[in-house]
Amino acid sequence: MKVERRRIFLTKVKICGLRRKEDIEYVNMFKPDFAGFVFAKSKRKIDLKKAADLIGLLDKKIKRVGIFSNQSISQVISIADILNLDILQFHGDETQEYLEYFKSYTLWKTIKIKTKDDLKYFEKYKVDAILFDTLSTDSLGGTGEIFNWDIIENINFNKPIILAGGLNSNNVTSAIKRIKPYAVDVSSGVETNEFKDPDKIKLFIEKVRNFK
Repeated sequence: MKVERRRIFLTKVKICGLRRKEDIEYVNMFKPDFAGFVFAKSKRKIDLKKAADLIGLLDKKIKRVGIFSNQSISQVISIADILNLDILQFHGDETQEYLEYFKSYTLWKTIKIKTKDDLKYFEKYKVDAILFDTLSTDSLGGTGEIFNWDIIENINFNKPIILAGGLNSNNVTSAIKRIKPYAVDVSSGVETNEFKDPDKIKLFIEKVRNFK
């Protein structure tokens, strides 16, 4: 963990947990870099047919991210191929050996953080980026809870990191300033009553893109 992270490019934005036609309309309007579709057990999970319908409406410039957790290799490959996903994001107990089956894709692996000891998992994975999220025993993500950023602040990681967990328009500027992530990932932080809110999406993206 010795490579210096410099803020050369703007921090990228991922809006996760899209599940309605309206959600696609919002992201097409405000243009985050990544759109996340959940195929693992979650209140935001969507089925293959619904995902295909939504992705068919998605702006082609927005990268399509599939979120999986402890699913069979064949199931992941089938979904990824049918939907022509750009990125596979894994949230479960997947091993490096398991991830080797998906080398033709861009791979993100989630590490759930509670204490500094959880950073020991960072070096286990040979992936394109690591996503740090809040540890939850009963939820895949989207809990709206922040983990202690002190744990990862001022560490020079040797691969891009994505910050998730409790982000919203009120704290994302502080998060970028402190952690300097490659990307920020938001779901519940841009929702009202568990549905994506266009005003919150707009404000969140503006805060990220206006950060200097």
